[in-house]
Amino acid sequence: MPPVTPAPTAADAVDVTALLERGRTLATPVLRAAVDRLAPPMDTVAAYHFGWIDAQGNPADGDGGKAVRPALAVLSAQAAGAAPEVGVPGAVAVELVHNFSLLHDDLMDGDEQRRHRDTVWKVHGPAQAILVGDALFALANEILLELGTVEAGRATRRLTRASRALIDGQAQDISYEHRERVTVEECLEMEGNKTGALLACASSVGAVLGGADDRTADALERYGHHLGLAFQAVDDLLGIWGDPESTGKQTWSDLRQRKKSLPVVAALAAGGPASERLGRILAEDAKSSDFENFSEEEFAARAALIEEAGGREWTAQEARRQHTVAVEALDTIDMPDRVRAQFTALADFVVVRKR
Repeated sequence: MPPVTPAPTAADAVDVTALLERGRTLATPVLRAAVDRLAPPMDTVAAYHFGWIDAQGNPADGDGGKAVRPALAVLSAQAAGAAPEVGVPGAVAVELVHNFSLLHDDLMDGDEQRRHRDTVWKVHGPAQAILVGDALFALANEILLELGTVEAGRATRRLTRASRALIDGQAQDISYEHRERVTVEECLEMEGNKTGALLACASSVGAVLGGADDRTADALERYGHHLGLAFQAVDDLLGIWGDPESTGKQTWSDLRQRKKSLPVVAALAAGGPASERLGRILAEDAKSSDFENFSEEEFAARAALIEEAGGREWTAQEARRQHTVAVEALDTIDMPDRVRAQFTALADFVVVRKR
């Protein structure tokens, strides 16, 4: 299968690693200070989740993720003509909401590993995972509202709207696991809520804090929304065919959880012998009491059927399409050429992540 690679652009000259590191460097001190506000033991549990300490409380240099959202938030401030530092409270707020969702999602999905480490609920128990997630969500709104400006109020409204959509998406995701069939349209709606909404907020929140008007902020949100759909399409590919050494999750992780991800849904909608056979097998799986004990070979066979039915290629093409729509949204905004190239480079990075 051809790689998910966008056409070459001027953004190829952008150092994406430096862009991501800038977002991380600017946001992390403020993020740590926010986490320090939490009452014990929630501060320690949150520090473990972020990779700052190990399970015994010793300092650690854990994998804190790719920092795409902080990078987008500080870059969006520059789209409004403000300094990147103006976007830092927005970057931190979005990162807090994102990690609130991870803490809860890991518990709901029963995931025992994230970023090559045991998840919070596995180490500290389900109650702490719930409480710390709730605390991070509350902190996110505090961080913005404490600025006390009109722009902060506008940014908070966008963040709360994105948070509600994110929660809607998780509810849809869970409900789809128990349905025999989900349409491609339903899957895209769910992923637009669960992933697209918060990336849309990250892409616009710095601009709002920098005084951008609603037209500019809305266009940046469109960029982030479609970037989120591209991101999730690639993530769905990783969820089935990703290398565990890179993803930090089990092989065939989404198949083990019976997720109705894009490759599965597209394969079932494709028609043809492989699609029909896959539908029969997945229907039988839903009734199986021994599903958790399936062998690697059984999951590999299901992945092969999804690919044969066209689900893998369709999802790769959808990632490319959403990437194109995201970049086109930037065309409606006046911004420095360098900033535009950086937005485009981040979009390119999202869809060519290692699979």
